[in-house]
Amino acid sequence: MTQKSNKRTSRTKARFHDEKHAVGRGGEVHQTAGGDVPVMTTQQGVPVSDDQNSLKIGARGPTAMEDFHFREKLFHFDHERIPERVVHARGFGAHGFFEAYESLSDITQADLFQRAGEKTPAFARFSTVAGNKGSVDLARDVRGFAVKLYTKEGNWDIVGNNIPVFFIQDAVKFPDLIHAAKAEPDRGFPQAQTAHDNFWDFISLTPEAMNMVMWIMSDRTIPRSLRFMEGFGVHTFRLVNAKGKSTYVKFHWKPKWGMQSVVWNEAVKINGADPDFHRRDMWNAIQEGDYPEWELGLQLFDDDFAEKFEFDILDATKIIPEEQVPIRIVGRLVLDRVVDNFFAETEQVAFCTQNIVPGVDFTNDPLLQGRNFSYLDTQLKRLGGPNFTHIPINAPKCPFHHFQQDGHMAMHNPKGRTNYEPNSWGGEEGGPREAPDKGFVSVPVEEAGAKERVRSETFADHYSQARQFYLSQTEVEQAHMKDALVFELSKVETPAIRERVVSHLLNIDKDLAKEVADGLRLDKMPKAADAAMPTRTDLDESPALSIIANGPDSFAGRTVGALVTDGVDAGIVKALRSALKAEGAKLKFVAPHIGGVKASDGSWIEADEKVDGGPSVLFDAVAVLPSEDGVETLLDMPPARDFVADAFAHGKFIAHVEAAAPLFEKAGVEAGSDDGFVALGKAADAKAFVAACRKLRCWEREAG
Repeated sequence: MTQKSNKRTSRTKARFHDEKHAVGRGGEVHQTAGGDVPVMTTQQGVPVSDDQNSLKIGARGPTAMEDFHFREKLFHFDHERIPERVVHARGFGAHGFFEAYESLSDITQADLFQRAGEKTPAFARFSTVAGNKGSVDLARDVRGFAVKLYTKEGNWDIVGNNIPVFFIQDAVKFPDLIHAAKAEPDRGFPQAQTAHDNFWDFISLTPEAMNMVMWIMSDRTIPRSLRFMEGFGVHTFRLVNAKGKSTYVKFHWKPKWGMQSVVWNEAVKINGADPDFHRRDMWNAIQEGDYPEWELGLQLFDDDFAEKFEFDILDATKIIPEEQVPIRIVGRLVLDRVVDNFFAETEQVAFCTQNIVPGVDFTNDPLLQGRNFSYLDTQLKRLGGPNFTHIPINAPKCPFHHFQQDGHMAMHNPKGRTNYEPNSWGGEEGGPREAPDKGFVSVPVEEAGAKERVRSETFADHYSQARQFYLSQTEVEQAHMKDALVFELSKVETPAIRERVVSHLLNIDKDLAKEVADGLRLDKMPKAADAAMPTRTDLDESPALSIIANGPDSFAGRTVGALVTDGVDAGIVKALRSALKAEGAKLKFVAPHIGGVKASDGSWIEADEKVDGGPSVLFDAVAVLPSEDGVETLLDMPPARDFVADAFAHGKFIAHVEAAAPLFEKAGVEAGSDDGFVALGKAADAKAFVAACRKLRCWEREAG
């Protein structure tokens, strides 16, 4: 790999938190601005000189295996929980396949990309990061997006998130990040939330996290459905063709149904109504044949681009905007089968970033290098030993042969007398042999540099992309981000932490910082945080980063909740069901009783939900269809009033019949007050309602 110019590499240790709190050497107590503190040591008592950076060969080089402090720290962290995953504990998985659209033999020898139309078995798992297995689905959190591809040359795991950047640049900080985000250890709460002092204390002392902070405060962290979110490989990898030529690549998963999120008030109410909302949505979609689907996109670039790009391609806190390197769509992932047993498959599946196949290779991204160590170590503890690949969900689907044997829970061992290599036995008795002509070969990159704990100066710009991301959002999304920051920081009890976060926001956008400061009612605006590099204001906005600006322009895959009573107009129901079916959407009925209602023509309509168990937050749009007599029943039901009021407050499109007027009035909602209302006076109006729903939300209502 062509290295960045040495002139751009700093020999200064990358301590991006307050230097007054830096720990010194030796076994004595050290004096800091915060008082006397003990010297940090390893578990063996060895003083630690640098807890911010792993040991590398050159500032942008690979992580050294001899870094005993890093290995001990990650080793202990990986083994902190049994049997639940330390992170990504709450997940949902499904089987499917990946289909290649074309041959990519010119850029990679990976077997699954050699033949157009070839299908490769796959298993995908989606998860929240911070909560435990029993937490809620709609927590404001990053979503894990991991795909295991069972190729003909071994298993390839693309282990990413629904956000393309990460909080930290070096894996040695991962235990600190997760400890700060998890429940505070002295009290065991809050659960599945970052709205507490420890998290924001860590963030406020870690400027490299500020780009990720803008992403997690965006609507990306409260997706409407796992089916409606993007996935990213996060890191820069390499694709390698049969001639050994290497091309840099970033992986993207683009949802077929488009992106969609909920608003925060809606997320809170969904968690109360159905804490398994995302799981249930995925299960129902697959069982009903609406298979979740994503297209795989590649951002491909070379050394010349890497040298000219404004940021370091090895920095996991940065993206490469799609406008600078367009995404090439090369295949699709379809999930068409639920698991037979949740524990055996979803719970026991083991993803490892180190699992790559010939034609794919790593880069020196220090976060990726650390993950390659950590994930394998984690599986050893969580699944009981080195034989977790014997579990069917983790086993390759291609032939495999090796001399590894015995160990805890070994299900099969090599046959015959030979369990070593080289050996002089021939044929099958001698066992497998290496294959230089087709085996995995790492790209022969030359590495050189001093062995030290250091971070490249090319990693030092912490605010420019955070600013770019914020400015690339619509006004509605920017308002949501401001509100999210105010909400989260309002839960922080320590004023100094709130002020430190605002000081970082001043380096991103002064108007945003002022709005957050006003929302927190700070006594005075703090000065901007010291920046290792000044914020760039010359970066172009990236429209691709907005959810709302890239809506699907379709209501396919969504659901309308119809509030109905006895006497509901059968013609309206029939027309609405037909229009939604033609769109690829569904109609669910919410009634005063779970048994259902009798329509105007005497037919019976089975209810999907009882009114107090089917609030409007569970649906993408609503239809309020009581009869003149039936609406009287609803007027005395608070959940029916909430059904209407919440749908209005959350900007949903609302279809209604004239008989619903008293319910709207009781709920304090003026029907027809904006374009989000569609009156259903006749059957033909159902098509107009579905057409309106393609916008997904009436955001103008929020602005008003």
